[in-house]
Amino acid sequence: MKKKVILFLVLFVFLVGCGNEKAAQETERKSEKDPKIVATTVAITEIMDKLDLPLVGIPTSSKKLPERYADVKETGSPMGPDLEIIRMLKPDMVLSTKTLEADLKAGFEGAHLKSDFLDFTSIDSMQAEIEKLGTEFNRKEEASKLNRDLTSEIDKVKSNVAKKKKPTVLILMGVPGSYLVVTEHAYIGDLVKRAGGENVITNQKVEYLASNTEYLQNANPDIILRAAHGMPAEVVKMFDEEFKTNDIWKHFDAVKNNRVYDLDENLFGMTASLNAPEALREMEKMLYDN
Repeated sequence: MKKKVILFLVLFVFLVGCGNEKAAQETERKSEKDPKIVATTVAITEIMDKLDLPLVGIPTSSKKLPERYADVKETGSPMGPDLEIIRMLKPDMVLSTKTLEADLKAGFEGAHLKSDFLDFTSIDSMQAEIEKLGTEFNRKEEASKLNRDLTSEIDKVKSNVAKKKKPTVLILMGVPGSYLVVTEHAYIGDLVKRAGGENVITNQKVEYLASNTEYLQNANPDIILRAAHGMPAEVVKMFDEEFKTNDIWKHFDAVKNNRVYDLDENLFGMTASLNAPEALREMEKMLYDN
């Protein structure tokens, strides 16, 4: 009996010690001064929220941003942030995405702003960036939980499509006045691949290519996905006009079988974001529910 009491006391002291140590570590972490960060895209802003990080600047967007940033200064559009406003905020770091690096890097450097361009061209690269941010900004636990949650939801779709016949897919990215073909190296191409689709455009190193309708007709995809980048209503009208007036499209099986789908810009953006699991589930429906 005496041995049991001693063992219990030792165990109790050990558990209390562990609890105190963990509480001390959490207190120490919270007492550290968080860096002043400007997030210039919606996707990055949402990730910062999940990592429990404050921001001094957020993008100007019609999309609803996390409530905690309601009073944070807006810095303009992701593609053209206002450098004067950002400089006034005196941030330690400005975060953007690699797809905008060529357009923004020189401006940030000229304004003497320290910046990082995150790779969101695929779900894997986004999760790697989340892990990196967790390490850099002392949010490892939050980053690990966020990635676990994402992986859990993504794996459900992977399991659903594992034994299904893979449809061939053509992805078109429209901008007002023209359109490009999307490869597997772009985010929407990554979604198609994860949902079990086979992109008809292979062996490419870039994210987007100029369209060659004769080549695409020879590939004859089962499904055509049409995405919009900016002014979606105008882009859908452009696609509709193109498919109606250019006779070559009527020879595509995807057109004959009514397997042409317009992607919701809010769900299928140019870069990966935290709504990737929802986008994957919608992609799964388009590829297989027919």
